[in-house]
Amino acid sequence: MKNFLLPTSYFLLNKKNLLAFSAGIDSSALFFLLIEHKVPFDIAIVDYEVRPESKREVAHAQTLAKQYSLKCHTTIAPKFESNFESQARTFRYAWFESLIAEHGYETLLTAHQLNDQLEWFLMRLTRGAGLHELIGMEPVQKRSGYTLVRPLLAVSKAELLEYLTEHNYPYFVDESNHDTHHERNRFRHNFSDPLIERYGKGIRRSFSYLAHDKAVLDSGFSLLFQEKELHLLQMNHPDLAPKAADKTLKNLGYLLSAAQREEIANHTSIVLANRWAIARSDTHLWIAPWRTASMPKPFKERCRTLGIPPKIRPYLYEEGIDPVTIPYRTTPA
Repeated sequence: MKNFLLPTSYFLLNKKNLLAFSAGIDSSALFFLLIEHKVPFDIAIVDYEVRPESKREVAHAQTLAKQYSLKCHTTIAPKFESNFESQARTFRYAWFESLIAEHGYETLLTAHQLNDQLEWFLMRLTRGAGLHELIGMEPVQKRSGYTLVRPLLAVSKAELLEYLTEHNYPYFVDESNHDTHHERNRFRHNFSDPLIERYGKGIRRSFSYLAHDKAVLDSGFSLLFQEKELHLLQMNHPDLAPKAADKTLKNLGYLLSAAQREEIANHTSIVLANRWAIARSDTHLWIAPWRTASMPKPFKERCRTLGIPPKIRPYLYEEGIDPVTIPYRTTPA
């Protein structure tokens, strides 16, 4: 069963890797698979202090790390009064990214598996979503400053549990995963887990086909220029703008809603949630953080002459990005 990891492990062998660890079935299986394949890594675990077992799980993680000569990063999350899953995820990834920046990690490994992928697919399907959002989990995904790697996406939770049991590897079971008051748990227990159990081979194959179709679709646009959080993409067709924006912003940690994707499709220049400025033409898409800086007239005139969209100009000015360095020329705006 462990052979599925070989292509990914080869990619990871010469990297500085950080594993998001919880001591549960999924991350424990990934931990021992990485050990078996001699992939170098450290672990990071968050204590949310909402379950009595959490202290034991952190202690277990520290013991494992010491046993295998790894670093174990730990932190305690603040108390979240509402939207626990969303706030916990935001906190968790912000902490991971701070560790990546501080310690020079190149990849973040997560233990998302086939059941998680189907769960995500079904939840997005019920809300209305395009291909990029439906197939939101990718095995390898470039992010700002690191690469997110999910080696287990083609493996079911049952297979991971079988692997741990066969080798007598330790793991914890989070009983809160059985609480169907949470929407994600309802989807998991009522839909994704039963479907994987009965139709796992076909579902695995379908995700492989969909990933291929997504790659073909992605070939219709490409990154032309990037500096800091400014992204300029080239598109084969203007209809690709929502998909190109969705993929780019997802890598920047921002998920588009269905309404926002429609807004991008219907407008050539918009600001999303007072956070992102987006401008497009038939063949180019600009994405940058939304700023409102007061710019000197010579700078604005230089941008106008070079065809830099007005909503993008303040970010260039504040970040000291010279418009002349951007490989883009069109009719002045």
